[in-house]
Amino acid sequence: MEAVRTISLTKYYGKSRGIKDINLSVPEGDFFGFIGPNGAGKSTTIRTLLGLISPSSGTAEIFGQDIRGHKDKILSGIGYMPSEANFYPAMKVREVIRFSAELRGRDCSVEAARLCERLELDTGKKIGALSLGNRKKVSIVCALQHQPKLCIFDEPTSGLDPLMQREFYAILEERNAQGATIFLSSHVLSEVQRHCRHAAVIREGEILVVDSMEHLGKTRAKRVTLRGVDAPPALEGIRDVKKGGDAVNFLYSGSPEVLLNALAALPLTDVTITEPDLEEIFMHYYREGEK
Repeated sequence: MEAVRTISLTKYYGKSRGIKDINLSVPEGDFFGFIGPNGAGKSTTIRTLLGLISPSSGTAEIFGQDIRGHKDKILSGIGYMPSEANFYPAMKVREVIRFSAELRGRDCSVEAARLCERLELDTGKKIGALSLGNRKKVSIVCALQHQPKLCIFDEPTSGLDPLMQREFYAILEERNAQGATIFLSSHVLSEVQRHCRHAAVIREGEILVVDSMEHLGKTRAKRVTLRGVDAPPALEGIRDVKKGGDAVNFLYSGSPEVLLNALAALPLTDVTITEPDLEEIFMHYYREGEK
């Protein structure tokens, strides 16, 4: 069964573009990444998918049921973490977590305590006294304490320190191994590459590509910086050439052997070959989408 399915899901805010013709299919039990820069339409897609805002056209289904006709039932089985964690500032952490469970009509105290311990969350503090990272932890506990079949996270790790990020993903991996479907929206490509099996790339409200992470990562482009020359070698697969100071750098997506042979013939004083940054990887798919 598909945990998530959208058909031509579209949302406009007046004349402004939100998302357009979003077609997604996420199998039950998948760990799915939804990647794109800020403003690409990730949050709008999620909010429309969950029925938090109404689509202009198209449909969204969760486990085969249309969100508009079965919203309350569907949302009871979903764990959702929005990109911004906002709670009543005067309430204590334990009160917010208990309140979240009571809204679902469940006693989640045992699982909530386990999650708080793993995330090192002090439940006696008031929300208003918490850092961004600790508010994120509260949001994680509220999203996971009822052990949902579908977990939807929108930019979940901003504000978390590296150790807590690692623990957070360990928890998600465990839930996924137990059968839960994970839908992860992020602009941090390394997170998606490390944990997801499939992913979709979105730009300006439209899906550019949906594929396995193995295939998405086959761009094999590298950022090459050369010193001692004022131009790159004449090779196929070179693009985005930039010059500055005594250096020239470019993206290269051809054969490593061909590149190294060409560099060996140049009077270089230094060479650096690195992974391209997030924007450069997105641009690969953006150019393909424009084609």
